[in-house]
Amino acid sequence: MKILSITTSSNVCAVAILEDTTLIKELQIDDANTHSVKLMPLIRDLFLQTNLSVYDIDLFVCDKGPGSFTGIRIGISTIKAFGDVTKKPTLGISSLTSLAYSSKREGLICSLIDAKHDNVYYSLYELKNGIYTQIGEFLADTISNITEILKICNKPVLFVGNGSTIYKDMLKSSLNENALFQDEVTSISAYSTGLAGFSALKKSENSALQPMYLKKSNAEREREEQNKC
Repeated sequence: MKILSITTSSNVCAVAILEDTTLIKELQIDDANTHSVKLMPLIRDLFLQTNLSVYDIDLFVCDKGPGSFTGIRIGISTIKAFGDVTKKPTLGISSLTSLAYSSKREGLICSLIDAKHDNVYYSLYELKNGIYTQIGEFLADTISNITEILKICNKPVLFVGNGSTIYKDMLKSSLNENALFQDEVTSISAYSTGLAGFSALKKSENSALQPMYLKKSNAEREREEQNKC
């Protein structure tokens, strides 16, 4: 099965083609301000370099958030369009799940995405015998509350995502030797998104192409405040 996977929910705009779980090619640009103009040329270059076309793809996958509101909409609309044209299946994968699939270390994996002002998007996973299992829900909370939750586990936890870099000192101070880090896994990759998509398809998981925001946008919060007046 050939998979086209894209990620647009962070500063990184990345695209990849996989054959099941094997990466064929991945391209990326690290510039949050250019996703709307760079995504399609990046996909075109990917097809040219792999000698494939959109009609060779069996599954289309994108990350659906949490992350950049604009980036999420760009990614989902692109994947929906490809699915409509080719009549092939489409899946949306949480950015937090994609981050977890970037690590191959067995045990607990905590995905942290910075949400500004000491807040993070958070989810906990366990990797056992090559199988990733989510523990609990997707959350948006303060980093201090998250560390209190993880203290209860009293087990080594591997942190991934940009939140693991920003709050590294706090995590180490709170969890001591139970706080583990994989510094190279700080951004979401199209490859790991594709891996998560392939797994979700095999497990028949509900991975609808609906944005996962967890927090309201600034515009929504402003409208709510105005309506209170």
